[in-house]
Amino acid sequence: MQETEREALGTAVQRVAGMLQRPDQLDKVEQYRRREARKKASVEARLKAAIQSQLDGVRTGLSQLHNALHDVKDIQRSLADVSKDWRQSINTIENLKEVKDAVVHHSQLAAAVENLKNISSVPEIVRDTQNLIEQGKLLEAHQKLMDLECSRDDLMYEQYRMDSKNTRDMKLIHIYFAEVQKLSEELAKQLWMVVQRSLVTVRRDPTLLVSVVRIIEREEKIDRRMLDRKKQTGFIPPGRPKQWKEKMFDILDKTVSVRIESTQADTKESEKMWLVRHLEIIRKYVLDDLTVVKNLAVQCFPPHYKIFKKFLGLYHQAVASRVQELAAEDLEANEIVTLVTWVLNTYQSAEMMGNPELAPEVDVNSLQPLLSNDVINQLLSKYMSTLTSNIIGWLRKALETDRKDWEKNSEPEADQDGYYQTTLPAIVFQMFEQNLQVATQISEDLKAKVLLLCLQQMSSFLIRYKEEAQLFKEEHVRNRQHPACYVQYMIAVINNCQTFRESIISLKRKYLRNDMEEGMLTNHSNMDVTLETIAREGCLNLLDEVFMDLEQHLNDLMTRKWLGGTNSVDTICVTIEDYFHDFAKIKKPYKKKMTAEAHRRVVVEYIKAIMQKRISFRSAEERKDGAERMIKEAEQFKFLFNRLNAGSDEETDGLCDTIIAIAEVIKLTDPSLLYLEFSTLITKYPDIRDDHIAALLAMRGDATRDIKQTIIETLDQGLSQPNPNYVPIFKEIPVPTLTVPKLLK
Repeated sequence: MQETEREALGTAVQRVAGMLQRPDQLDKVEQYRRREARKKASVEARLKAAIQSQLDGVRTGLSQLHNALHDVKDIQRSLADVSKDWRQSINTIENLKEVKDAVVHHSQLAAAVENLKNISSVPEIVRDTQNLIEQGKLLEAHQKLMDLECSRDDLMYEQYRMDSKNTRDMKLIHIYFAEVQKLSEELAKQLWMVVQRSLVTVRRDPTLLVSVVRIIEREEKIDRRMLDRKKQTGFIPPGRPKQWKEKMFDILDKTVSVRIESTQADTKESEKMWLVRHLEIIRKYVLDDLTVVKNLAVQCFPPHYKIFKKFLGLYHQAVASRVQELAAEDLEANEIVTLVTWVLNTYQSAEMMGNPELAPEVDVNSLQPLLSNDVINQLLSKYMSTLTSNIIGWLRKALETDRKDWEKNSEPEADQDGYYQTTLPAIVFQMFEQNLQVATQISEDLKAKVLLLCLQQMSSFLIRYKEEAQLFKEEHVRNRQHPACYVQYMIAVINNCQTFRESIISLKRKYLRNDMEEGMLTNHSNMDVTLETIAREGCLNLLDEVFMDLEQHLNDLMTRKWLGGTNSVDTICVTIEDYFHDFAKIKKPYKKKMTAEAHRRVVVEYIKAIMQKRISFRSAEERKDGAERMIKEAEQFKFLFNRLNAGSDEETDGLCDTIIAIAEVIKLTDPSLLYLEFSTLITKYPDIRDDHIAALLAMRGDATRDIKQTIIETLDQGLSQPNPNYVPIFKEIPVPTLTVPKLLK
């Protein structure tokens, strides 16, 4: 207490010190005293009220405890009295055992009396029930069956209660009611027949299906009641639990499975499109059946059956099982595509499970896959392997067919622009297009693989195409009369190269993803090179054909016969023009190159004739006539190729100017100026060799030994660097062997 008083005093001193910190606050001392006095009185009043409340509570609690003590003592005395009475009544209870047995016996007799009417009329009720079942009155039949079973079960239960070990009486009851079990089985058969045809029944007679469901529900309730009684007494009637609801779903499961399995109307041997038809029937059946379940059957079943969800699961599982069986069969490539496309696309599309008629009950995203990824990958791997073999076979057959067409006596067909072509590119790329469209329906990954496969096989195919074109040319060279349309079909081969190139670009543009571009560049580059080679060799083959016809006329050039006046060059020009009338059927890029090559080859052959030393002019007059003839013929060539190049910006004069430049050397009258003329010629055509100079000098026939020596030595000293744009021409021109020493002699 003293410590508390000291703390209170200290606190008061601090408060007073806080109030009286300034002199002017002394005037308010009386005011402070009154305020503190009021606070003190208020606190004391609250303390008194709290203490009084606590005292009242304690007083009440003590009173209740006192009353409870009296109650406990009263209960104790009452329990003692009950215990005393119980001990006194034990003997009395033992004396009532006979009464208890009499009560049990009375209960059994009461049950027997209650069921006596049913027991005596069991045969009649059995007959009535059998008739009702046969008449299809299932609800009424089931009601009578329940009455019979109830009578039997009650009798058995009472017998069980009285003497559970008395099997003789229990067996006697069972034998008497034996027909009841048969009725139950017969009724069940009728129920399962209705359940099997539930989707048909719900359209024609939904009340029948409702009756079946009501019967099953009744049996389910009886099953639950009997199982509860078994837990309490250990007794359960024969045939229980029936579990008809579970059996109903088993029947539905088997019915759905059989319905899906029975959709295969054809065999692989009898019908090529058997799988397409099979899957289409499955699609139609599933969609129609689930629509019926949603719109009609749901109303015939209790909500807790969730019958639509149940049917959906049954159909999904049945379809999955059937699809897995199909996947395990030895399917061909087109059948694999059909199956995988149906599984990945059709099944979840609006044509089937995604149909608006089934929404929102069916969520396609929640359905389990019909086939696992491993199985699908195995199928696609097999498909790619088969497709590879098929494409190789198709391409081989297409090339063989096209090759046979080359032997025909009729010209190939022309496109809308009049260019010769064969059907080979269209056939090949139609095949590629079909396979790519199929792959696109399955997945992007498969599309990429098929595209790569097509391009790889196309690259190999073009090599074989090139070989066939070369064989075609060699066979023709052995017998130029066969085939009759060699030129036209070689033109078609050349044009096909352009069609192939355009088709490849179109195919890649349509089906190639950006991230695949790098992997395709090498393939595309190789195919471009091969196509360019085929077209170039085809053009050269055609030019070979032209120059084989021109061979005799080219041999007449630079001879005495030529100098005397022949129409060899006229014939050459007419022949070339005639051939190029056919070559008009060649597509422009190739025709342009071919015309340029023909021009170059004519000039080269003409210069070859000059260099072969077929003639040596004997006089200035001959040199003049020969040179002028050469210039005239060069102009003829210019005119010819300008006309063949009409509409083209190709420069054609330069090559023929080579002939004119040589003619100027031949035409020169003063031999002492030959050095300058040859210097000009060598400057313009830096690839000219000493043997060319020697051949020209030999053709002139008037060059002295000193002039020849000077010109040859000048050539050996070398000249300035040639124009980088200069295309060599003399390096292609051979000269018959003639050594310089022999020439100088």
